[in-house]
Amino acid sequence: MTSFRDQLHRTFQLHEVPQRIVSLVPSQTELLCDLGLEENIVGITKFCVHPNHLLSTKKIVGGTKQVHYDKIKALQPDIILCNKEENAKDMILELEKIAPVHISDIYTIEDSLELVSMYGEIFNISEQANTLIEGIKKSKSEFEDFISIKPIKTVAYFIWKSPWMVAGNNNFINHLLFQNKLDNVFANENRYPEVDIQNSTVTPDLIFLSSEPFPFKKEHKKEVQAYYPNSKIIVVDGEMFSWYGSRLLKAFDYFKKLSEICHCY
Repeated sequence: MTSFRDQLHRTFQLHEVPQRIVSLVPSQTELLCDLGLEENIVGITKFCVHPNHLLSTKKIVGGTKQVHYDKIKALQPDIILCNKEENAKDMILELEKIAPVHISDIYTIEDSLELVSMYGEIFNISEQANTLIEGIKKSKSEFEDFISIKPIKTVAYFIWKSPWMVAGNNNFINHLLFQNKLDNVFANENRYPEVDIQNSTVTPDLIFLSSEPFPFKKEHKKEVQAYYPNSKIIVVDGEMFSWYGSRLLKAFDYFKKLSEICHCY
């Protein structure tokens, strides 16, 4: 019996290296696959769309907020992987009756790297985990050199419509905006506040409309532009700003391209 801890500093015990994994967080499912653990995944959510073939090859046990406990139990998992923000506390309590639960809690890139390291220990794949960590660190360092000469711009990052909601502080999105030298005009608001865009008192240089969780598209730009006539409106890839783990390997190249768009006016 070996003891492990998660990112909420909870401890749990495993008899052996887990072979059957249920992942209830899309970005963590992607991370598992990139660490070479795809064959060990037995259950996922309907939002676990990367790699895209998983939805047809793995058992879907629900979403991130609601799951079918009977389906999870039938899969006989050795471990269930969750996230504090994505999965509710009452859900965790029920899941712990089925198998040990690991909960991630991600606010920064450093938190993400810690999660990768934890998975390396739990699944006995530390070499693969360390390789991924070093790759992310290298990409981050190269991006920091690139972005260092760019001027700071102000931004509002919209995540939802009806009601309009933005990313405030104390979340991974805000952290990545900071990494991009973007000053979040709603950083004085906690988490994901609702905003009244019809009576907005801020005029950011940039308005980001995220492709998720609300699927903002180009047709939404005109509606938002009416309330922010002096801001540049850009539809951004929400996965790059909110999917932690192995997605960070792709994110920094995306941020370089996005920076060129942001600074082209």
